[in-house]
Amino acid sequence: MSYAWIIWLVLAAIFIGAEVLTPGFFLLWFGVGALVAALLAMLGVSSLAVQLITFLIVSVALLVASRTIFEKFLIRYSPENQLKSGVEMMIGQVGTVVEGSRGALNEGAVKVYGSVWTALPSEGEKPLVEGESVSVERLEGNTLYVRRAARRASLFDDPSNND
Repeated sequence: MSYAWIIWLVLAAIFIGAEVLTPGFFLLWFGVGALVAALLAMLGVSSLAVQLITFLIVSVALLVASRTIFEKFLIRYSPENQLKSGVEMMIGQVGTVVEGSRGALNEGAVKVYGSVWTALPSEGEKPLVEGESVSVERLEGNTLYVRRAARRASLFDDPSNND
Protein backbone atom coordinates (compact mmCIF):
# COMPACT_ATOMS: atom_id res chain seq x y z
CA MET A 1 0.00 0.00 0.00
CA SER A 2 1.23 3.47 -0.92
CA TYR A 3 1.65 6.13 1.73
CA ALA A 4 1.36 9.07 -0.69
CA TRP A 5 -1.96 10.02 0.87
CA ILE A 6 -0.18 10.74 4.18
CA ILE A 7 2.21 13.11 2.42
CA TRP A 8 -0.74 14.87 0.76
CA LEU A 9 -2.53 15.18 4.14
CA VAL A 10 0.60 16.67 5.74
CA LEU A 11 0.92 19.06 2.81
CA ALA A 12 -2.77 20.02 3.16
CA ALA A 13 -2.29 20.67 6.89
CA ILE A 14 0.74 22.86 6.16
CA PHE A 15 -1.16 24.91 3.54
CA ILE A 16 -4.26 25.30 5.71
CA GLY A 17 -2.16 26.10 8.79
CA ALA A 18 -0.15 28.70 6.87
CA GLU A 19 -3.42 30.24 5.64
CA VAL A 20 -4.27 31.15 9.22
CA LEU A 21 -1.11 33.28 9.32
CA THR A 22 -1.69 35.11 6.04
CA PRO A 23 -4.30 37.68 4.99
CA GLY A 24 -6.78 36.74 2.28
CA PHE A 25 -7.71 33.33 0.96
CA PHE A 26 -4.77 32.08 -1.06
CA LEU A 27 -3.11 29.08 0.58
CA LEU A 28 -6.45 27.60 1.69
CA TRP A 29 -7.25 26.52 -1.85
CA PHE A 30 -3.92 24.72 -2.19
CA GLY A 31 -4.76 22.92 1.05
CA VAL A 32 -8.10 21.83 -0.42
CA GLY A 33 -6.30 20.70 -3.60
CA ALA A 34 -3.92 18.63 -1.47
CA LEU A 35 -6.91 17.07 0.32
CA VAL A 36 -8.41 16.07 -3.04
CA ALA A 37 -5.06 14.57 -4.10
CA ALA A 38 -4.93 12.67 -0.76
CA LEU A 39 -8.43 11.32 -1.42
CA LEU A 40 -7.32 10.10 -4.87
CA ALA A 41 -4.27 8.42 -3.34
CA MET A 42 -6.47 6.73 -0.69
CA LEU A 43 -8.86 5.51 -3.40
CA GLY A 44 -5.99 3.72 -5.14
CA VAL A 45 -4.84 6.16 -7.82
CA SER A 46 -1.14 5.37 -7.60
CA SER A 47 0.08 7.66 -10.38
CA LEU A 48 1.86 10.62 -8.80
CA ALA A 49 1.43 12.58 -12.04
CA VAL A 50 -2.37 12.23 -11.88
CA GLN A 51 -2.36 13.25 -8.21
CA LEU A 52 -0.15 16.27 -8.93
CA ILE A 53 -2.21 17.39 -11.93
CA THR A 54 -5.43 17.02 -9.90
CA PHE A 55 -3.87 19.01 -7.05
CA LEU A 56 -2.90 21.85 -9.43
CA ILE A 57 -6.22 21.91 -11.32
CA VAL A 58 -8.34 21.91 -8.16
CA SER A 59 -6.16 24.52 -6.43
CA VAL A 60 -6.04 26.93 -9.35
CA ALA A 61 -9.74 26.48 -10.17
CA LEU A 62 -10.74 27.23 -6.56
CA LEU A 63 -8.37 30.19 -6.44
CA VAL A 64 -9.85 31.72 -9.62
CA ALA A 65 -13.43 30.92 -8.57
CA SER A 66 -12.96 32.42 -5.11
CA ARG A 67 -11.54 35.67 -6.51
CA THR A 68 -14.56 35.96 -8.79
CA ILE A 69 -17.02 35.13 -6.02
CA PHE A 70 -15.40 37.51 -3.52
CA GLU A 71 -15.29 40.38 -6.02
CA LYS A 72 -18.86 39.83 -7.20
CA PHE A 73 -20.69 39.18 -3.93
CA LEU A 74 -18.57 40.37 -1.02
CA ILE A 75 -16.95 43.58 -2.22
CA ARG A 76 -19.49 46.36 -2.45
CA TYR A 77 -17.91 49.24 -4.37
CA SER A 78 -19.90 52.44 -4.42
CA PRO A 79 -18.16 55.69 -5.43
CA GLU A 80 -20.61 57.85 -3.51
CA ASN A 81 -20.01 55.90 -0.27
CA GLN A 82 -16.24 55.94 -0.68
CA LEU A 83 -14.30 57.77 2.00
CA LYS A 84 -12.95 61.02 0.59
CA SER A 85 -9.69 62.50 1.75
CA GLY A 86 -7.36 65.31 0.81
CA VAL A 87 -8.43 67.53 -2.05
CA GLU A 88 -11.35 65.20 -2.92
CA MET A 89 -13.11 66.55 0.19
CA MET A 90 -13.16 70.04 -1.30
CA ILE A 91 -15.65 69.21 -4.04
CA GLY A 92 -18.98 70.70 -2.99
CA GLN A 93 -17.45 72.86 -0.24
CA VAL A 94 -18.20 76.58 -0.03
CA GLY A 95 -15.35 79.09 -0.06
CA THR A 96 -14.86 82.83 -0.38
CA VAL A 97 -13.39 84.67 -3.36
CA VAL A 98 -10.34 86.58 -2.03
CA GLU A 99 -9.18 87.88 -5.41
CA GLY A 100 -11.57 88.72 -8.24
CA SER A 101 -11.26 87.45 -11.81
CA ARG A 102 -8.60 88.91 -14.05
CA GLY A 103 -7.14 88.13 -17.46
CA ALA A 104 -8.55 86.26 -20.41
CA LEU A 105 -9.31 83.13 -18.37
CA ASN A 106 -11.03 85.07 -15.53
CA GLU A 107 -8.52 83.60 -13.10
CA GLY A 108 -9.05 84.50 -9.44
CA ALA A 109 -8.32 83.16 -5.98
CA VAL A 110 -10.65 81.35 -3.57
CA LYS A 111 -10.11 80.53 0.08
CA VAL A 112 -11.42 77.08 1.10
CA TYR A 113 -10.59 75.50 4.48
CA GLY A 114 -8.05 78.24 5.15
CA SER A 115 -6.04 77.64 1.98
CA VAL A 116 -6.01 79.98 -0.99
CA TRP A 117 -6.41 78.27 -4.37
CA THR A 118 -6.27 79.47 -7.95
CA ALA A 119 -9.84 79.40 -9.20
CA LEU A 120 -11.68 79.72 -12.49
CA PRO A 121 -15.41 80.20 -12.90
CA SER A 122 -17.13 77.10 -14.28
CA GLU A 123 -18.54 77.17 -17.79
CA GLY A 124 -21.44 79.61 -18.02
CA GLU A 125 -20.49 81.50 -14.84
CA LYS A 126 -19.70 85.21 -14.71
CA PRO A 127 -16.25 86.42 -13.56
CA LEU A 128 -15.48 86.02 -9.86
CA VAL A 129 -16.00 89.05 -7.58
CA GLU A 130 -14.07 89.46 -4.34
CA GLY A 131 -16.12 88.54 -1.25
CA GLU A 132 -18.55 86.24 -3.08
CA SER A 133 -19.31 82.75 -1.80
CA VAL A 134 -18.59 80.02 -4.31
CA SER A 135 -18.97 76.25 -4.33
CA VAL A 136 -16.16 74.01 -5.60
CA GLU A 137 -17.42 72.08 -8.61
CA ARG A 138 -14.26 70.24 -9.65
CA LEU A 139 -10.52 70.26 -9.25
CA GLU A 140 -7.98 69.98 -12.06
CA GLY A 141 -4.37 70.01 -10.93
CA ASN A 142 -4.05 72.98 -8.57
CA THR A 143 -6.99 74.88 -10.02
CA LEU A 144 -10.52 74.90 -8.63
CA TYR A 145 -13.53 75.36 -10.90
CA VAL A 146 -16.27 77.11 -8.94
CA ARG A 147 -19.93 78.20 -9.16
CA ARG A 148 -21.81 80.86 -7.22
CA ALA A 149 -23.06 79.39 -3.94
CA ALA A 150 -26.52 79.90 -2.50
CA ARG A 151 -25.12 80.12 1.04
CA ARG A 152 -22.21 82.02 2.52
CA ALA A 153 -19.03 80.37 3.71
CA SER A 154 -19.34 79.85 7.46
CA LEU A 155 -16.77 79.71 10.22
CA PHE A 156 -16.86 75.90 9.95
CA ASP A 157 -16.23 76.02 6.19
CA ASP A 158 -13.19 78.29 6.62
CA PRO A 159 -11.23 77.44 9.79
CA SER A 160 -8.79 80.37 9.33
CA ASN A 161 -11.64 82.90 9.57
CA ASN A 162 -11.16 84.65 12.93
CA ASP A 163 -14.42 86.63 13.02
